[in-house]
Amino acid sequence: MRKAHIGTYILLIVLALLWVFPVLWTVLSSFKTDTELYSWPPALFPGTFSLEHFADAFDKGNFGTYFLNSTIVTITSTLLLVLINTMAGFALAKYRFKGDTILLIGFISTLMIPLEVIMIPIFKVISFLGLYNNLLGIIIPPAATPTGVFLVRQYLLSVPDELLEAARIDGAGEWRIFQSLIVPIAKPIIAVLAIFSFMWRWDDFLWPLIVISDPSKYTIQLALSNFIGEYNVDWGSLLAMSSITMIPVLVVFLFFQRQFIQGIATTGIKG
Repeated sequence: MRKAHIGTYILLIVLALLWVFPVLWTVLSSFKTDTELYSWPPALFPGTFSLEHFADAFDKGNFGTYFLNSTIVTITSTLLLVLINTMAGFALAKYRFKGDTILLIGFISTLMIPLEVIMIPIFKVISFLGLYNNLLGIIIPPAATPTGVFLVRQYLLSVPDELLEAARIDGAGEWRIFQSLIVPIAKPIIAVLAIFSFMWRWDDFLWPLIVISDPSKYTIQLALSNFIGEYNVDWGSLLAMSSITMIPVLVVFLFFQRQFIQGIATTGIKG
């Protein structure tokens, strides 16, 4: 191993430790007692591992309902996003029609518009459709994203057109081609979309805060904000629930890890 490589690896390890340290501190602190949590100087590891903060959070915070709401929103929104973005990306990559370039430019142009700019118009549409204070008001707006469409298009540009023509000659319809040919080929980029969508929807706070007013329909991120009062913060329960909320995203990433890396590596290899 070259000395230059050793220095690079040391730098990467240090940066990784700096990134992991706050997460590790959060998880370990969630197992501390109140006395240890507020002791000075602080200790990284708890003297005795305690589950009292987890029990208190579930007893006081009704977190079972909030986890269910977040699960429904995240899974449904992710499935819709994957389906719609994959179909749209396939159409823009493999079909030539009048105005397709203008449509693609329009999609990409929306990436330059901050979300805060379009929140009011989206909220008016949601209110007009009667989806205010409804989980569908969180699920539907992000069901199609320009980023997802662009990533799928770039990935599918690498698929030979001759492969699709051969399937058509064999009598396959367009839906059959999409279902049996494109979807299996696009598994890596679908995994990328699934991970990003799951992470965005699970961690989303601002949009649910705007759309949802009924506490029984809160997502997990809105519920976490309840531990922050005007004059004090319930740090024990907040740390405990924050630790639990990391688990679903971590599990999804580990499940799709191989496809995720392959999708990132191969997206954009053909323009």
